[in-house]
Amino acid sequence: MDLKDGTGGPATPPHYIASAKSLPERRLRTLKHADAFAILDPFGDIPGDEGAPEGLYVKDTRVLSCWRLEVAGARPLLLGSAVRNDNAFLSCDLTNPDLVANGEVVVPRDNLHLRRIGLLEEGGYAERLVIENHGMGPVELELDYRFAADFADMFEVRGESRPKRGRLLPPRVEGEEVVLAYDGLDEIRRTVRLRFDPKPHELTPDRARFFIRLGAGESAAFHASIGVAIGGDVAGRSPPAFLPALRGSQLTAIRHLALLPQLSASSQDFSVLLRRSRADLAMLVTPTPQGPYPYAGIPWFSTVFGRDGLLTALSCLWLAPGIAEGVLRFLAVHQATDYDAFADAEPGKILHEMRNGEMANLGEVPFGRYYGSIDSTPLFVLLAGAHLERTGDVAFARELWPAIEAALGWIGKDGDRDGDGFVEYGRRAESGLVNQGWKDSQDGVSHADGSLPEGPIALVEVQAYVYGAYRAAAAIARALGETARAGELEAAAKRLRERFEAAFWLEDRGTYALALDGRKRPCAVRSSNAGHALLTGIAAPERAARVAATLMDKDGFSGWGVRTLAAGEARYNPISYHNGSIWPHDNAIIAMGLARYGHKDAVLRILSGIAEAAGHLERHRLPELFCGFGRRSRSGPVRYPVACEPQAWAAAAPYGLLQACLGISFAVDAREIRFDRPELPPWLDQLVVRDLPFCGSKLDLAVQRVGESVIVRVLRRDGDARVVVTK
Repeated sequence: MDLKDGTGGPATPPHYIASAKSLPERRLRTLKHADAFAILDPFGDIPGDEGAPEGLYVKDTRVLSCWRLEVAGARPLLLGSAVRNDNAFLSCDLTNPDLVANGEVVVPRDNLHLRRIGLLEEGGYAERLVIENHGMGPVELELDYRFAADFADMFEVRGESRPKRGRLLPPRVEGEEVVLAYDGLDEIRRTVRLRFDPKPHELTPDRARFFIRLGAGESAAFHASIGVAIGGDVAGRSPPAFLPALRGSQLTAIRHLALLPQLSASSQDFSVLLRRSRADLAMLVTPTPQGPYPYAGIPWFSTVFGRDGLLTALSCLWLAPGIAEGVLRFLAVHQATDYDAFADAEPGKILHEMRNGEMANLGEVPFGRYYGSIDSTPLFVLLAGAHLERTGDVAFARELWPAIEAALGWIGKDGDRDGDGFVEYGRRAESGLVNQGWKDSQDGVSHADGSLPEGPIALVEVQAYVYGAYRAAAAIARALGETARAGELEAAAKRLRERFEAAFWLEDRGTYALALDGRKRPCAVRSSNAGHALLTGIAAPERAARVAATLMDKDGFSGWGVRTLAAGEARYNPISYHNGSIWPHDNAIIAMGLARYGHKDAVLRILSGIAEAAGHLERHRLPELFCGFGRRSRSGPVRYPVACEPQAWAAAAPYGLLQACLGISFAVDAREIRFDRPELPPWLDQLVVRDLPFCGSKLDLAVQRVGESVIVRVLRRDGDARVVVTK
C-alpha cells in the first residue's frame, strides 16, 4: 500500500532520511579526516547490518560496509570504548567470551584483553590490535577480520533507491593485499586495498585469519590498514601504516584545535561541554584551497553546506574569525554565475550544498552544486560585514566586494520573485527542495490550520537576514569609500523594515508570522523563526519584547530550549524534525537576538537549558537536534532517532550563547574589546578565555561573578588591545 504521513502527503518525500535504525541506540563512534569519515560501533566494528549507517566513507561513498573482528568465531565482549577527547583516534577495550570446544570451556571468559585503536589519516583507515593473555596457561585460537564493501552512495544509505547501479568488481587477493573495487556509472573507479601485518595465515576476498598461540602473560600485536582511491585520486592507493598515521592524526587534531581559543569554566560539566564543542568543531573543519570550512555534520551531511557554514562561523566569530574567512572565501569562489533550474542556481546566489558521490555526479540528485537555499545569500553578506567589524580587515572586505555586490543583485532581482520587496523561494525543478529555509523538511512551513502553503514563500527570518545584509553591506561600502552606495543600502534596509513590520506582525499572537505564502497570507503560527528576526535589529523594540515573551512561555520553551514550533500549534509534534523539536543552533541565534534587545534573563534561561541538556548526553556532545518534550524531573532530553552527531552549528551553539550572555563586541578603531552588561547564569561563577585574538593582540580573560556583579579581568595581554566593560 502507499503510505501517507497522516495529512494526505507522502510518507517519504524526496531526499528523506530513512530511519530503519535509531542512531542513539547504536552508540556510534565517529572519526573524520578531510573528506573521509568512519562510523563505527562501540566494538570498533562496522557490523554490516542491513539499513545501518556504519561504514567507512570517502567523498559521499561508503567504501567499506563491513569490518568485523572475531575471536574463535565469536564476537568479543565489550569492556569499554571511546574516541579520544581531541577526536584523534578510537580506543576499544574488549575481552573474550567463554570459548567452547567439544562442549567444554577451553578458554574461560575474561582471560584475554584486546586493545583496539583505530584512526583515519591521509589515504584511509589504520588499526592496531594488541591481544594479551592474562590466564594461567597458554591459549590457542583463531583471530578473524571479516570485511566487505558495497560502495553505496550516501543517498542510498539514507534510503533512496536507484534503478541501476555500477559494476561491483569481484574481490581479489593480490599478494599480501585484498582489493575491493567498483566501477561507477559516472565512469569513476572506487578502490579499497586491505593489508595486514603480520601476514595472515589465510587471506581470502572477505576474511583475514590468524592462528595465535599465547603463553601465560604473553601478548601479540596486529596491524590492519585500509587504503582508498577514488578515480584519479592516488593519495589513498597505499594503505596507511599505523604509527605514521597515528602521528599524523594527532598533529592534525592539534593543528585544527589551534583555530579556536580555549575556554574553561568553574562548572565542571560546562567545561566538558566547551571542550567537546571545540574538539568537534576542530574535527569538522576541513581544509580547502580557500581556507578552513566546517563540514555540516556526520553521518548525513559531512560536506560543504552554505547555510550551516555561515551560521557556524557567525556563532564562533568572536573567538575564531579565521573560520569565517575560510567560509566566505570558499562560498565566494563557488557563487552561482548562471541560471540552472536543476541546481536552483541564479547569478549571485550562494551555494546550499556540494556533493561528490556517484548519484550527484550523474544528476540522480541535484546536490553536486546545489543552490536551493533562500538564506545563504543574505547570510553571506551579513557574515562579511560582521567579519569586518570583528577584524577591521578592509583588504579582505575589498576582496569580497564583487561577490557581495553579486549577492545583493540576486537579493534585489531573482530573490524577489514577485517584486513586492521580500525575498521568496520556490524550487525551479521537481527534484529540488520544496522548502528552502533552514526548516527544509516537507512540512517545515505551515498555516495555523496545519495546511501547507503554496509558494513563493517569504520566510520571516530571511527578511531579517536581508535587512542585516543591507546594513552590513552599507558598512563595508563606507569602509571602501563607496559613500553613495552605502546610502542606497541604508535606504533599502529602512524600506524593508517598514514593509516587514506591516506584513509579518501578528498582534493577536504576540509574534511575527512564520512566513507569507504566495498570496501574501501570513502563516500565523508561533515558531522559533520569529526569534531570528531579533538577530539583525529589524524588529521594533516593543515587538521584540513580545516575541521574547512568546518564545519563553510554556508552549515555546520546553525547559531544555526553545521549540521550533510552539506546543498547541496544529502541526506541533515534539518528535518531528522541525515542528516542535529543539535545535541548539536555533537557540543560539535566538539568544544572540534577545541579547541585542537587552533580554538577558531569557538568554540565561536558554543557555542553562541547553547546557543542562548536554550534561545528560553522552560525552556532553550537543546533537543536531533533540525532541521537544517538556522537561521531566531526574531525566534528560529525549534523543531524535537520526540526528547528526557531531553537527557543526550545534557544536558552535555554546559560543553563540556565551556571546549573548557576555555582550561582547569589538571596536577596531579604538582597539577595544567591549563587554556590554555581561552576565553569567547562577550556576556559573567564572569563565576563562585564553588566547583571544584581536587586532594583532592576544588576551587571556576571566569573566567572574563578584557579589551581585560580573566583572572582566585581564589575566594576560600580548599587545595593546584594551578591555572595556559597561554596566
